[in-house]
Amino acid sequence: MKQFSKLLPTYYLSHGGGPWPFMTGPFRQIFSPLEQALRDVPRQLGRAPACILLISSHWQTCPVYISGAQSPGMLYDYEGFPDAMYRISYQAPGAPDWAYQAGACIQQSGISYQIDTSRDFDHAVYSLLKPMWPDAAVPVVMLSVHASMSAALHYRLGQALAPLREQGVLILGSGQSFHNLSAHGPQCRLLSLLFDGWLRDTVLKKTGTARQVALENWQQAPAAQFAHPSAEHLMPLFVAAGAAEHDFASCVFGDYLADAATSAFCFGVPDNGISPTFDRLAQDFHGETKPHTE
Repeated sequence: MKQFSKLLPTYYLSHGGGPWPFMTGPFRQIFSPLEQALRDVPRQLGRAPACILLISSHWQTCPVYISGAQSPGMLYDYEGFPDAMYRISYQAPGAPDWAYQAGACIQQSGISYQIDTSRDFDHAVYSLLKPMWPDAAVPVVMLSVHASMSAALHYRLGQALAPLREQGVLILGSGQSFHNLSAHGPQCRLLSLLFDGWLRDTVLKKTGTARQVALENWQQAPAAQFAHPSAEHLMPLFVAAGAAEHDFASCVFGDYLADAATSAFCFGVPDNGISPTFDRLAQDFHGETKPHTE
């Protein structure tokens, strides 16, 4: 495999609701700030990845699964959308060679895994990638979320996969930093800010062991159970953080999606920087401290 002179950063990003990038009208407008931020990621990287390794919060298995299909199809894992949204297509190629390479990395860590040659793209894949690479030219391998919902296990997964960064693989965690579909209104806005503030303090102001310990104890954070009644949308964060455990992080998106404060992060320094205009939540959080390293 080709070696790159500089490690690619890793990302934890929101994929938004259902097939929103394929729609028009008010529903898509909800995600307009997110769309702007996602479109900027390829510019930040400065070059196309050799492959995208995407951790999907919509694929939960035990043990961990890796997609190995050459030409994945579409999985329409949502309900209540117009009929046309069940005919959309995102035809990125799979990458079986990269899937087995990822499996070899995981095997060395002692974590069990399987290759799934029939898994299709779920909306955590195509709703995230459509704004970023609309031509679907970059190969994609999916990694499932382990059904245990163990933050420590997912962090170890990231550590195991870290060597792939040297080979031009872009590790993307696809989830959402706030995921409580029944929460709305002023209480949601307030409690989501509490959790988001803790998340930013942890991700942006710590590295190494300090960040790992804090993330693995995320359930002790303010409003944690409100923000994540089930934890699958947070698990990809731990993989992205584990794969870049000693790297400083930046906020690549911060805004309200509906009533919920939602943030996304880049671990490692992208080639072309990150625009502060994508972090509209920054004004709601004050006080900057230097990162706390090990």
